Amino acid sequence: MPMRLMQHKREAFWFYRYLSNFYDKLVNPLFWTEPMREKALSIVDWSEGDALKVLDVGSGTGFTTEGIVRRVPAKNVICLDQSPQQMERAMVKPALVDCRFRLGDAENLPFEDDTFDRYVSAGSIEYWPDPKRGIEEAYRVIKPGGQALLVGPIEPKNPVSRFIANAWMLFPPENDYHLYFHQAGFTDIDWVYVRPHWQENERYGIAIVGTKTKPGASPNARPRRSARSLVEAEPEGGWLGRNLLLTGRLILGSTAGFLFIPMALLAHVTAPIRGVEGERQPLNKEQKAVLYGLGVIAAIFVGRAILRRR
Repeated sequence: MPMRLMQHKREAFWFYRYLSNFYDKLVNPLFWTEPMREKALSIVDWSEGDALKVLDVGSGTGFTTEGIVRRVPAKNVICLDQSPQQMERAMVKPALVDCRFRLGDAENLPFEDDTFDRYVSAGSIEYWPDPKRGIEEAYRVIKPGGQALLVGPIEPKNPVSRFIANAWMLFPPENDYHLYFHQAGFTDIDWVYVRPHWQENERYGIAIVGTKTKPGASPNARPRRSARSLVEAEPEGGWLGRNLLLTGRLILGSTAGFLFIPMALLAHVTAPIRGVEGERQPLNKEQKAVLYGLGVIAAIFVGRAILRRR
């Protein structure tokens, strides 16, 4: 299966270099909300929180980490991400000042086997070129008896949304999540579905957790790769060809990704009209500004259409 436009490490790196400027204002409040985060984290056993050592993979600006440190001391948490821009925004958040931060690759984690008690990754699998390897790495780095939690989107049912989603990044079918966890060797697998309040589809996203029973690597793991640059170019030709591909994917993928923001804002404001149930989250000023901008653009187009008919 061909990789999506943003399902490449180099493209994702540059995408988040710019997206980090407004990620916490426009993206998380729409697509990965606090109620979703709390529901996802609730399926993990945090009963010995003070003693748990936690790895948050693809930690980004630290939104998920803020939920983790409500359950575990921040000094026990390591945040790993490939984007220094996202990480810089997490490092200044008051709740996360005691966390440790490390640049790294979800598919080639820079840690020894059986190191952590808990592994968490939310909103990261979408950018993994090889999600199966990422889950194998999750299994490898947690201790026997430890748990790994993965949160990610499910392929949309709506044909238009599915086309945009699949042009943008990886939206695995639900069965793939279960398959990845079973093949990696996890047991006691549990899951819940998560969605923002404006989304009609109950299976918008999934939070899935599994337990590691035996020490060491996944029983079905492939040989690990040697360390390499996080944004190393894939072998797709020379310098010019590679950079043309990078630019094209970045432009097209970013366009597809940003289309989700106005679509979600419109779904947000029309949720009561559509009869979608859920605890409604108020729009912040940045979201309102985008919505007003869309209204102005729509008014201009309508006005021009009316004038042409006269």
